[in-house]
Formats: sequence, structure tokens, C-alpha cells
Amino acid sequence: MYSKLRPKNRSKIRLILGKAYYKIKRYFQWYFSDKKYSKNREEELLKYKAFSHKTPLYRKLKNVDMWLQENKVINLQITIEKLNRITIYPGETFSFWKLVGNPTRKKGYVEGMVLVGGDFTDEVGGGLCQLSNLLYWMTLHTPLTVSERYRHSYDVFPDSNRTQPFGSGATLVYNYRDLQIYNGTDEPYQLCLSLTDEYLVGEWRTTYKPIYKYEIYEKEHKITHEYWGGYLRHNVINRKIYNGEETLLDDEYITENHALMMYQPFLEESNQ
Repeated sequence: MYSKLRPKNRSKIRLILGKAYYKIKRYFQWYFSDKKYSKNREEELLKYKAFSHKTPLYRKLKNVDMWLQENKVINLQITIEKLNRITIYPGETFSFWKLVGNPTRKKGYVEGMVLVGGDFTDEVGGGLCQLSNLLYWMTLHTPLTVSERYRHSYDVFPDSNRTQPFGSGATLVYNYRDLQIYNGTDEPYQLCLSLTDEYLVGEWRTTYKPIYKYEIYEKEHKITHEYWGGYLRHNVINRKIYNGEETLLDDEYITENHALMMYQPFLEESNQ
């Protein structure tokens, strides 16, 4: 059932041609589709906070040099300048890459950490997945619709200090693995982003006081030992919706995740 997740060695020419195809396809979607993409900023803060969240900028990760995380912060700051105060009006779609553009050295981006084939390497513009993870998690706590999101193919670290369910993030690759968010409500939503010395901070703001609350949780979590020797991790992400009186209105399916584990399952935390 999950044979597609088994690691495959593809030729370099196939990888190059595949990326070129999907990049061209994305450009056609951006410029020739009927979607109306968000591009405007509201410099004045919208009145109400819909949801906010923050994630630590620095983590001690096994076999990962700290300079990669320091460079990540540089990349995040450049990207935040492009996204801060962007407002999604009703009927518009937020496209991460359409707004940010290609993260090149010419634009000031530096080498940051990226995950390729289950291993860490450095790449110009690396580290932006922390921002897409934050955006995805915040959006799940609003009436906005995540219209395009790609799950991480690898589960890299054990669950020590994990505060969100496995699989509650979104990966990025310019430009074909995008994060897109559609505003199907009657209100504008404004994205506000900032960095402190320790955290990446984000919030969605809107014009009317939110009337719903959201609880994101996982179910059907399992780890399977595949016939080819590897371990896969699976779960389903659901969302409970409550009104202002804490009455449960709905319990809806969001997505499911399947990822190749890059560590032996059932290890003690001290072995990380």
C-alpha cells in the first residue's frame, strides 16, 4: 500500500527534467489560471487576532551545525519582509512562492539547512520550511482553506519536546511544492510575521471578532515495519470546531500523513 514511500534512486537527468517540468507547470498555473492571487498589504493592523503561534529559532539537532540555523534566521528575515502584512481578501489565494519568489543569493539568501532524500545538506534559501510549518498550523485554526500543501516525506527526529501532532507541517521546494491558502470567507485576513531573539512569531488578523475555536489533533497513529526493511509512520489529522459557548459543531478530516522514519522507532529519548 505504501510502496511509493520506499526510497528510490533516480538518475540525475531524470531529476533535472522532472523539476523543470513541474516548475514550468507552476508558472503556467500562476499566470494563466483563473485564480486571483493575493498581493496587497494592509499596513494598518486589522482589528482582531484570529490566531497566533510562535516556534523556536534554534534547536540542538544531532549532526546539524548551528551555523545552518543561524543562516536560516537570515533567510527567514528576508522572507518575512516579503510576506508581513500581506492580506488575503475574500476570493483570493495566498501562494507562498508567488509572493516570495526564488530565494537566490542575489536577493541576500544564504546557505541554510534543507532535507534531501532523508539527509541534511546546505542550500541557498534553506530553512524556510519553519515558516511554512508555522503558516500551515496557524491556518488550520482559522476559517481559511489550505488549498495546496505537501507533507514531509521523512520523519527525521523522535518526538522529544514535540508540541504539535506529527505531520502538522508543510514542506516547500521552489516553486512546485507550494503552500496555498484560499479565503472563502467574507472577511479579509492579514498575515503578520516577526522575529525575536528566540522565536519566529506569526498571527492571522481579521476585521471581525472570531466566533469559532479550533482543536487540531491526530488519530489512527501507527508505525509499520515494511517488507523492504524500513519503518513508516502514519496518522490522520482532524479538526474539532467549537462555537463561542464551547459547543462542538463539527469534527472534520484535514489530511493524512505517511513518512519514512529516519531513526529507529521506540528509542529512548536519551538516544537522540
